[in-house]
Amino acid sequence: MNRDQKAAVVDQLSEEIRAADAIFAVDYRGISVSEAAQLRNRLREAQTRFRVVKNSLTERASDKAGAEALKEMLEGPTALAFVSGDVALAAKALSDSARTFGTLTFKGGLMNGDTLSAEQVQSIARLPARDVLNGQLVGTIAAPLSQLVRTLNALIAGVAIQLQQVVEKGLVTGDADASPASHAGEEAAAEEVPAETAEEPVGEAETSEETENEASDAEASEE
Repeated sequence: MNRDQKAAVVDQLSEEIRAADAIFAVDYRGISVSEAAQLRNRLREAQTRFRVVKNSLTERASDKAGAEALKEMLEGPTALAFVSGDVALAAKALSDSARTFGTLTFKGGLMNGDTLSAEQVQSIARLPARDVLNGQLVGTIAAPLSQLVRTLNALIAGVAIQLQQVVEKGLVTGDADASPASHAGEEAAAEEVPAETAEEPVGEAETSEETENEASDAEASEE
């Protein structure tokens, strides 16, 4: 590998260090080519890339990416797992492969800018996957909400039953609301009727006067 090729590898490696959500460093001594291929396939499912690069190039990339803490893990043969997905799933894949192959030893790692020890990485490997944790969280939040909904439904049902009992006992009816208004209307009508009936129709008054005049004229003619 010439100088330009090494520079290209350092540039690419530094970008991967910056972009990764987490980085796990492992000692890969004793792993075969076929086992490494199996591990890469399994890590790919967790959106993780497994790379073996010379420590000298990784040190230069770490300096360029501002991840000096990674340099302390570069003693002996070291492979790096760059995680872009589920951190727990990636750590579990490495841990399970280590038991299966009888190789691979955690050296430590980086996550969110913090340095992880080998023991901390192993603890992450024992965590449930992200989807499982999300399901547990949703279940924890939903349980109180379900209880609240059941309680509210029970209260509403109780109020409805009580109202129905009140109606059945005749304590609340539609006539009770209408009666005050109807009584008031009847009283107003009773007060207005005498005023109208007290007036004498004009037509009848004129007829009486005409009759009296005719009678007077008849008496005068006879005299």
